[in-house]
Amino acid sequence: MNEQQKKLVPKLRFPEFRNTAPWQPVSLGEASIPVTERVGIKKLIPVSISAGIGFVPQAEKFGRDISGNQYQLYTLVKDGDFVYNKGNSLKFPEGCIYLLQGWGEVAAPNVFICFRLKSDYSNDFFQNCFESNAHGKQLKKHITSGARSNGLLNISKESFFGVEIPTPSSKEQERIADCLSSLDELITAQARKVEALKTHKKGLMQQLFPIEGETQPRLKFPEFREAGEWVEDKLISLSSEPLSNGVFNDPKKAGAGYKLINVSDMYIETTIDDSRLSLLELSESEFEGNQVFAGDIFFTRSSLVKSGIAVSNIYLGSSSDVTYDGHLIRFRANIRKVIPLFAHYLFKTLPIRAQLIARGKTATMTTIGQADVASVTLFYPKPDEQQRIADCLSSLDALIAASTQELETLKTHKKGLMQQLFPTAEAVVA
Repeated sequence: MNEQQKKLVPKLRFPEFRNTAPWQPVSLGEASIPVTERVGIKKLIPVSISAGIGFVPQAEKFGRDISGNQYQLYTLVKDGDFVYNKGNSLKFPEGCIYLLQGWGEVAAPNVFICFRLKSDYSNDFFQNCFESNAHGKQLKKHITSGARSNGLLNISKESFFGVEIPTPSSKEQERIADCLSSLDELITAQARKVEALKTHKKGLMQQLFPIEGETQPRLKFPEFREAGEWVEDKLISLSSEPLSNGVFNDPKKAGAGYKLINVSDMYIETTIDDSRLSLLELSESEFEGNQVFAGDIFFTRSSLVKSGIAVSNIYLGSSSDVTYDGHLIRFRANIRKVIPLFAHYLFKTLPIRAQLIARGKTATMTTIGQADVASVTLFYPKPDEQQRIADCLSSLDALIAASTQELETLKTHKKGLMQQLFPTAEAVVA
């Protein structure tokens, strides 16, 4: 056994394969057959490939079919075929490879490289290799310059089919593929659970708050069905002080100054706590008047797209040294009228968002000011009912967060397992 063969043994093997031969590097040229059949006059869905997602209809990705006069030259790809998109991305800097499954036949741009594995090689095994970017680590050395004007890397078919994948026997390939497929099924089921919970929350909010054009919610908790109608008011009347903007200083090096709530914190799915805040170099005089307290709610002031303005979130941390960015508008609740957590959910409802987006002023980007936020019309119940709604939705948020964490744990477990089940890339690249 030579040194290269010694390296091509994974750290973890299933018991029945521990005494079998080391894995062998197999080039894609050896393991596959190029797919070159043209679409011609067939009427198929033109597709593209998005890193991290896979196959996407062009009409969905680009808003229209971009195949044009080139359509007949597109490659006819069938279920079981692989397609390599040599466009770079953050997830796959050297391009991504995906297996077509459940589509039947599609039309792929002829700049993509398409291939079909021979009978001794497992589609699922190789797809997991490509998911871990086993190809990219080798293709990197063939990239001599940046992407061309069409966004594609200058990787030739010869270089691509020269990529070597560490490969065991067909039986061991299938054993590994079956194991990872079972884990993929768990991940998919958990992802569906997370999406179902998010959909349930969205639907529940549409029932618990008045929808656009109405003044009362369609669903009330039993104990509040006789509590009377919700009160109409302006948003500013629920504030304990005038709305205000934060400080415009730029974040500096970690370890200095104050903690900063910035625009990116508005777009997270969870509420804001102390763990994720960046740091800001700021004088004590600048901090005065801009201190953040638990329950403060913030709106984004500007965005390149209208839907990005007035996105809001609430701070529920406990630090005394937190401030906020000048691109945010702060709302501080008058707790005699409104519970902060209830206001947080109220401000995310479609009627409130619609009013704020309509107030957006567009130049180079869409903006809103304090007066735009202050003048929003809303409806709200008495504090006891507010608390009941806030408790219900925050419990659902906690369940969503726990389910999302479980999903991330499964993904991390799969990533770690793959690092054990496959030889290290250095063994092939070396």
